[in-house]
This record gives sequence, structure tokens and C-alpha cells, in this order.
Amino acid sequence: MTDCTVYTHAAVFTADGADAEALVVRGDRFLYVGDEAGARRAAGPGAAEVDLAGGCVLPGIIDAHTHLLMTGQSLQKVPLRDAADLTEIQARLRRAAAENPHAPRLLGTGWLYGALAGAAPTRALLDEAVPDRPVYLDANDLHSVWVNTAALAELGIEDTTPDPIGGRIGRDPVTGTADGMLYETAAQQIVWPALARAATDADRDAQLESVFEHYLAVGVTGAVDMAVQDDDLAAFRRAVQRHGGALPLRVKGHWLVHRRDSDAENLAQVDRAAELAEELSGEWLRICGIKIVVDGVIDSCTAAMKEPYADGSTCEPIWDRESLTPVVVAADAAGLQIALHAIGDEASDIALDALEQAQRINGPRDRRHRIEHLETVTEDNVRRLAALGVVASVQPVHADPAIQDHWRAVLGEPRTERAFPWTEFVAAGATLAISTDAPTAPHQPLPNLYVATTRRSALDSSLPPNLPHYALDLADALCHATRDAAFSCRAEHQEGRIRTGHLADFTVLEADPFAAGSAQLLSNRTRLTVVGGRVRFDADGPAATP
Repeated sequence: MTDCTVYTHAAVFTADGADAEALVVRGDRFLYVGDEAGARRAAGPGAAEVDLAGGCVLPGIIDAHTHLLMTGQSLQKVPLRDAADLTEIQARLRRAAAENPHAPRLLGTGWLYGALAGAAPTRALLDEAVPDRPVYLDANDLHSVWVNTAALAELGIEDTTPDPIGGRIGRDPVTGTADGMLYETAAQQIVWPALARAATDADRDAQLESVFEHYLAVGVTGAVDMAVQDDDLAAFRRAVQRHGGALPLRVKGHWLVHRRDSDAENLAQVDRAAELAEELSGEWLRICGIKIVVDGVIDSCTAAMKEPYADGSTCEPIWDRESLTPVVVAADAAGLQIALHAIGDEASDIALDALEQAQRINGPRDRRHRIEHLETVTEDNVRRLAALGVVASVQPVHADPAIQDHWRAVLGEPRTERAFPWTEFVAAGATLAISTDAPTAPHQPLPNLYVATTRRSALDSSLPPNLPHYALDLADALCHATRDAAFSCRAEHQEGRIRTGHLADFTVLEADPFAAGSAQLLSNRTRLTVVGGRVRFDADGPAATP
């Protein structure tokens, strides 16, 4: 009896330029990719056979920028992304409070500035809904947290509490009292640790298992976690133990480096990341490098822009050149991949300057550094990024027209006419990696690919496309979410393609998107997800158990 499985009667997108209609899997790898007759010969007599009945096989999708534990946590929070206005936000909070009378605090996620119709998010507005316990609401972009009076008290934030470096405690412009908004590092360094202390390891384990299940159910076989900290790492280690040395999907991580008071404190975090990268370099869990959040986001006017926002305001970066460059040079010298969050056009300037300095000091080699988001970027910096071999890591779902009104209003013309210029990176010769940045956006890859290929909304079909000349070709977009996502985390020799010898990570869709068109991506269904040759999700039956 052969130990092979033959998969037949499918449209196979290999992301490798090859034509195929059948696969043979032996152990955890592809033994053969090609025609059905060749597949049966390669497998030999007695091989198991799976008839895919006209489904479409894709390489396993790799979410090249996500936050696994945070996504698992977000799945348990009050969802607010689709709340139409403040009244709806308050109604959902009141309902959650009534349904959970003994919960010590209420957590919500995904609220949009546009839902407030110009009103300022203040603690008083949340106090109206829930005055008796702390409320913490993550903004859709996760770069700010809106809290009520009880939460400020729980955090120990008073009117005179100083702002952390790179962040801000929102204050009433007249009285100076804390208003309930915590921006950037005030969220990352005050709120996140406080909520982590309030959770248990059992909570985190359940949240991580939940996000694994959700990802497998939509065809994702690998993920790059872009803000690994101690709690995340401990949860990953426990999961490896629970699953017998493996994980349900392949996890790569970037250690989050916080801006501190001194170069010595910043560089100590690089040293920690280098130690973890040496220790954790396996097939299922690997630390690739570091993540640095150079600036904020446009919605809250915290992204570092070359010119003022539409209201005349400006914002300094979280990391200036003087603080960033030594960290980038040290991490590069240690062989770590560097992922730099840069949304504003000034932030990408700062990031590229630091990467250029690292190359000058440390010499030429294959670095595989990345810049994340790149929502606004000059044409010169598009070319500079490509020349440096930097991966452009983008999240098409952030360009969904349904969430763009406030973004475009605060940025102002003419910069909105070159927003999210994905095709410019490809034309310049850069590698483009597609991801979701969940939970700042839904984790499902197919709606993300719909936005990528149409520039239309996955949330509201009535809206016109936004800058459709930047839309990606469907085959190219699929490659960016598989082959190029694997390249972005130095995994292209084993992942991201359906190719003989590669790891047998693949997903089977119910319908062929090339036959049905991009619009069908919104209704397509994942039938099967296979990781390392094992069926981890089957829409028609139970997934394999560890």
C-alpha cells in the first residue's frame, strides 16, 4: 500500500507558471504536480485518491502581516466595525453590559472615526453607555484606544500623567483633563500591558486556538505575526507543546521593539530578538526579525506626513532618524529581518534612510527587509524601495472604499490621488506581499483579494471603485498572497507554490475564480485546507485532530 494521496479533477493555480490538474502528496510534501495520468503513475498502485470535483487548488495562503493572539482576542470583543454611528456604538455597549453583568470590564474593537460624524471620541460619550465598569474600545487601526472614566482610573491615568515617548494621552483643549483617547504608544505601552495582566494563560490559549481554527477555515496555512511580545511568545510555545511539536499552521514572528528613552534600551531589545531568532528557527515557529512602528495612522492624524493634514495639523514620527538608525543598523548586522511600519510619506523617508545606512555600514547581501502599509509614499521612494530590495508589504482591505471617507477627508487633496499605489511597486521591480493586518481588518483572504483586484468595497457593493488604475491582476494578486508572501519571510524555497518538493500546504476553493471572475471571490468558499500534507479543515467533515 502506497503512502501517497492523489488529488484529481481540479483547476490548479501553482503560483509557479506551470499548468496542472492533479497533485500527489507523500508525507508532508508534493511528490508530483501535473496531469492526472502522470499523478497516478507517480503515486503507484493503491494510492488514496481525492476527487476535488472541479474545485480550484491554490498554494496555501500566507497572511504576511497579522497579529494572531490579538485577532483571537478581537473575536471575543464587541464588534464595532460596522456600527453606523455613535448611537449604534452606545447601543451595542449597553447590550453587551446587560448580557455580561459580571464582566469586570467591556472590550470592543473596530470602531471607525467616520461613524462619529465629526464628533470627538470622549470618555463622556462612553460613560453615557456604561458608567459602572471600565470600557476599552480599540480603534479599527489598533493605533488608539477609546476608554471611559472607569478605564482611565483603572489604568492610573490622571490629568497630569505625562505622555509616553511617541504617544499621547488625549486631553481637553480647554481644561487639559484626560479626555478618554490614548494614541499610539499610550495604547501600546499602557493599555496593552494592563489588559494582558488582566487575562490568564488559559484565556490566551483559547484565543490562539480560536484564531488558528478561523484561519484554517478560510484557507490560510501560514502567518507572519508582526508584533510578537512576551505573552504572544509564551502562548506560541504552549501551543507547540499542545500540538506535539507542531502547530495547526506555520507561524513566523517579528519581535516588537518599543521606542525607549535611550539607545541602550532600544538596542537591548534587538539583542533579545537575535537570541530568539537563534533559538526559534523551526518549521512551525520561527522568529524572523524585529518590527518597528515608525509612525501612526492617517485616521487619527498620527502618521508622519511631509505636508500638514487638511486641518493644518502635523505629527512627529514615533521614531525619528536619530533613534531609528542605530536600531536598524544593529538588527541588520545581526542578520534579522526588519519590518518597518510606515504609513505617512515622511515615515517611509525615515525608514528608507535607515535601511540605506545599514546597507552602507554592513555591506551588500540578501536582506529581505520590509516596509509595512505604505498607504502614502512618494514616487521617488517607490523607486528607492525597489532599488534597495525592500519588500512592499500591503493590506488591500485597508483601501476598502467603505472605510475611506474619513481617511480621505483628513489627508486632503491631492495626496489621496496616489493612495495605496500597489501597481507602482510592481512596476518599479519590488516584491509585493499581500496580507490583512488582522484584527485591524477582517482576517479572511478572499475579500482582501477582491479589494486588491477591483479597488471596490467588500463591505458595500454600491460604492464605486477607488482609484481603479491601481487594481491588481487576479493571478498577480494570488501570487502576492502566496509565493511573494513566502518570499517576504524567507520561506520561498519550501512554501508559497505548488511545486514538487515543496511543503504540501494548499487550499481548495469551491469555485475557480479565474472562470467566475473577481466578483465571485466574495461568495467563494474554502472546501479544504491542507498543511504539511494533513487535512486541517474540511468544509464537509471534521478537520484532522492533532
